[in-house]
Amino acid sequence: MAVGSGGGGGGGQCSKSAADSGFLGLRPTSVDPALRRRRRGPRNKKRGWRRLAQEPLGLEVDQFLEDVRLQERTSGGLISEAPDEKLFFVDTGSTNKEPNKKRTKGQKRSLLLKKPLRIDLILENTSKVPAPKDIRAHQVPNARKLKRKEQLWERLAEQGELPREVRRAQARLLHPPVAKAKPGPQDTAERPFYDLWVKDNPLDRPLERQDPFFLEQTKKKGVKRPQRLHTKPSKAPAVEVMPAGASYNPTFEDHQTLLRAAHEVELLRQKAAEKLERQLAPPASEQAATQESAFQEMCQGLLEESDGEGEPGEGQDEGPEAGGDQATGAEASPTAVRPASAEKKTERRRRRERAARMLRVQQAAVRAARLRHQEVFRLRGIKVQVAQRLAELARQRERRQAQRLAEADRPRRLGRLKYQDPDIDVQLSSELSDSLRTLKPEGNILRDRFKSFQRRNMIEPRERAKFKRKYRVKLVEKRAFREVR
Repeated sequence: MAVGSGGGGGGGQCSKSAADSGFLGLRPTSVDPALRRRRRGPRNKKRGWRRLAQEPLGLEVDQFLEDVRLQERTSGGLISEAPDEKLFFVDTGSTNKEPNKKRTKGQKRSLLLKKPLRIDLILENTSKVPAPKDIRAHQVPNARKLKRKEQLWERLAEQGELPREVRRAQARLLHPPVAKAKPGPQDTAERPFYDLWVKDNPLDRPLERQDPFFLEQTKKKGVKRPQRLHTKPSKAPAVEVMPAGASYNPTFEDHQTLLRAAHEVELLRQKAAEKLERQLAPPASEQAATQESAFQEMCQGLLEESDGEGEPGEGQDEGPEAGGDQATGAEASPTAVRPASAEKKTERRRRRERAARMLRVQQAAVRAARLRHQEVFRLRGIKVQVAQRLAELARQRERRQAQRLAEADRPRRLGRLKYQDPDIDVQLSSELSDSLRTLKPEGNILRDRFKSFQRRNMIEPRERAKFKRKYRVKLVEKRAFREVR
């Protein structure tokens, strides 16, 4: 069995090798190699190339495609399709016929100018692959419409009609425009002049007698600005001239005057601080509270309450009698307070009252007429009173006008804070320098402009916002510091 099995196995291997060798086997199950089924698969696809890579056809296709790609990279296309001028050239010898001849400075400069710059060479496109074609660059907007228009004009040209532009060009050629003579100096002098900013200037005449709303909506006339925009909020100058003492080389008198002004400002500030300290200072030693004065203050009112404790008892003893008197008074009061019954007026009494009222009205009218009649004789006195009243009103008007003019340069109260004049920029006598090189500048231009806006009522006085942290700062030790400690 072992031998048979081994022989059977050896026979199987021999038959397989014989079948692969291409010869017809001796076994009854052997098949002709020509009739053996071949492996099928797509040969025009890329996955078929992998299977055919070991076969001659696959190797040939790969080599051909690699050669095509190499030619496209190096020469920009297939060499078989390239013209002869691109593949060959005629050798005419060396270009430098006179190598020993020295070039002049001008020739070198011209050669340098002809030579491209390095940056241009870097930016130059050296790729052999052509750029992709942009279809949008070759598209013409409204191409169909323009084409139909050209066809229409071609048909009209056959009939003898030309486009309007062509007709106008021919008319200009037949009748050229006459050149206008330039105005000379005498013409310029004779030309009328006008003020551009007056109301009746020639530029505004076409806009006269037209609807102002239409002119504003069509932007032919600007919107009328309110009068307050034409007036400045303050008549104070934008840049004030500094006093002579603030110069870099002032005289002694001017410098002392400026120092005196700064000294007076500092004195006023010091007096205000001292007044605040006096108001907030604690009381003197003789007015300070002691233990004895505090005890007396606590005991005030206790003795008066003890003296008045007996009075309620006496009132209690006399209570019934007093209560009886009050009761009798209460019983008698309703009869006294009760109003008497209203009596009905008779007809005669009503007529008398009506006649009395009419008489009083007539007497008042007669009295008023008599007073008006007497006013005629008081015309002189009335005129004097009217003149005095008008004079008083005129004086009040002048006083208000003068006060308004005096306050025109002063800053107004625009907010909750009051304007405060900035500190006077001044240097002491020991700080004055002899030259501009060693001069120490004083003041701040930005702060000066900010104060100028406040002084001219352009912005309200402000103070720097106080920084207030919304959360509590938490201090934490770093791990490295904790380990070292």
